[in-house]
Amino acid sequence: MSARNIVAQIQQFNQDRDPNLLKLKYQAMASSAFGFLRGTCHLFYQDIPAEAAIDKMPPVWVCGDLHLQNFGSYKGDDRLVYFDINDFDESVLAPCSWDTARFLTSVLVAAHALKISDEDAQGLCRCFLDSYTAALQMGKARDIHPQMATGLVKELLESLAKRDRKVFLTERTDLKDKQRRLKIIPGKTFAVTLEERETIATLINQWATGQSNPRFFKVLDVAHRIAGTGSLGLDRYILLVEGDGSPQRNYLLDLKAARSSSLYPHLQVHQPKWTSEADRISAIQHRFQESPPALLKPLELDRKSYVLRELQPTADRVNLAAWNGKIKRLKKVIQTMAEVTAWGQLRSGGRQGSAIADDLIAFAEDAADWHPLLLDYARSYAVQVETDFTLFRDALKDDCL
Repeated sequence: MSARNIVAQIQQFNQDRDPNLLKLKYQAMASSAFGFLRGTCHLFYQDIPAEAAIDKMPPVWVCGDLHLQNFGSYKGDDRLVYFDINDFDESVLAPCSWDTARFLTSVLVAAHALKISDEDAQGLCRCFLDSYTAALQMGKARDIHPQMATGLVKELLESLAKRDRKVFLTERTDLKDKQRRLKIIPGKTFAVTLEERETIATLINQWATGQSNPRFFKVLDVAHRIAGTGSLGLDRYILLVEGDGSPQRNYLLDLKAARSSSLYPHLQVHQPKWTSEADRISAIQHRFQESPPALLKPLELDRKSYVLRELQPTADRVNLAAWNGKIKRLKKVIQTMAEVTAWGQLRSGGRQGSAIADDLIAFAEDAADWHPLLLDYARSYAVQVETDFTLFRDALKDDCL
């Protein structure tokens, strides 16, 4: 791709985003090649060659944007804490190899920032493929909770026991006269206009009338929320709601605009007809996970599609930098990520065209045929990412974006 094409394609993809937040997205993308990869999912799938071998592998429900930072902890709707894939904005029915190739690429691209040698990065990729394949061969979906976790993932989940929801609420709100209001925290939130606040509150309160406990969702305050990389610039709000009672049992919710998956233009697999993009995201996440995040719901507000979920103190990512030069610590994390990927595909198998467990087991038994294909593709595309990143960064410096 030429520099002009890269710039034009990125501009076109992001043309409907908030200009101020888009600047933050571009800054995040310019910080490293891995940041660039996170912000350009659309380029990754655009670049998969038509009729490529990795396009012919069993169809499964995929995350669509599988990379090192799209795994994390959360509290499920059964109120237990899990470690799993945590971003389904791009999720669709697609060849299982698409998620795998993107994850392997992310390992190779992130290696320099994490100070991992090229040899060790290749070893981590092989670890992912071996663990993913072994999990598929078992044909049974499991899940990762504190009792099952090891290494850095176990350290993360154990640390969550010390996090208190009331402290989490206090850190993000001000309390005055027994009424809470959201804090405006630089880099995390910024104020909505009075009109925006009233519109969001009215729409949520109207929607809540159809819920079993409408009072829980009564909106007390609203602010814009800044989070993520790929989705930066889309509408996203933090909501302070009544919850189980003011002021100590208020809840914080995340309301995020849903847009069409960037994988859609490149798919040859037939897709279900979803009622909305938010319905697609939440439905696939419910299929993929043993217990989806608390309060995960698709909403239609003023003819726009949003995903609602609880904002939790237990939601966090593994600190990969804490591998401290011990490659075995990273291998354990990679193994866990591979397993939850395979388990999610098995758990959601047989739904609306996705491969059943027997098909995935048979696929895993032919691993000697497709492991080299995926590794070779990830190696070559990691080089492409580095090239595109340099072109993007130079264009940003020259004010071409």
